[in-house]
Amino acid sequence: MDAVVFDLDGVLVDSERTWDEVRRSFAARHGGAWLPAATRAMQGMSTPEWANYLVTEVGVRLTPAEAASGVIGEMAERYAGGPPVLPGAVEVVREVAARCPVAIASSSPPVLIESFLAATDLTDVVRVAVSSEQAGAGKPAPDVYLLATSGLGVDPTRSAAVEDSTNGLRAALAAGLTVYAVPNPHFPPDPAVLARVTVLRELSDLPAALPTP
Repeated sequence: MDAVVFDLDGVLVDSERTWDEVRRSFAARHGGAWLPAATRAMQGMSTPEWANYLVTEVGVRLTPAEAASGVIGEMAERYAGGPPVLPGAVEVVREVAARCPVAIASSSPPVLIESFLAATDLTDVVRVAVSSEQAGAGKPAPDVYLLATSGLGVDPTRSAAVEDSTNGLRAALAAGLTVYAVPNPHFPPDPAVLARVTVLRELSDLPAALPTP
């Protein structure tokens, strides 16, 4: 395995529910009507994509740029006291990084990725950290994973991805990576997609599951 690429939300930080809460309350305050499919639809979307979805599908009475700015601002406030890092996440990243290069490929905006890296002292450990904003398309498109592996200078087919959501798993599979799933207990992935990947009970099982060098 030449490299391991981690998703951020739901894998390293317990933030999927926070994103959902913030978007729901923001939509309600700005004239939107939440849709049953909205939560899962936006998981993995890039910032421009979910902001446009809030306006065109949920009915938020703002421009996409205003919606993006408002939601990200509220998320940044939630992160002000430190991001909700999942137990053992930092230790797993460090353990894996001792064996091969690691990267982050996230749908979070760069400001929240940087907040996580700074809070966990992983800035010098994670060699590449990219947002789907920078990739041009959000998950389930493969773009952010291809950008991360390109940044590391590795072959995607000789790399692994760690994901928790349906759209994230689909993105990593489409990019050709070997995929490990740590299913999100609050938003369980599609069983048909899980059948195509290696499912871990928890993130701490990853180092033992990776191929031995």
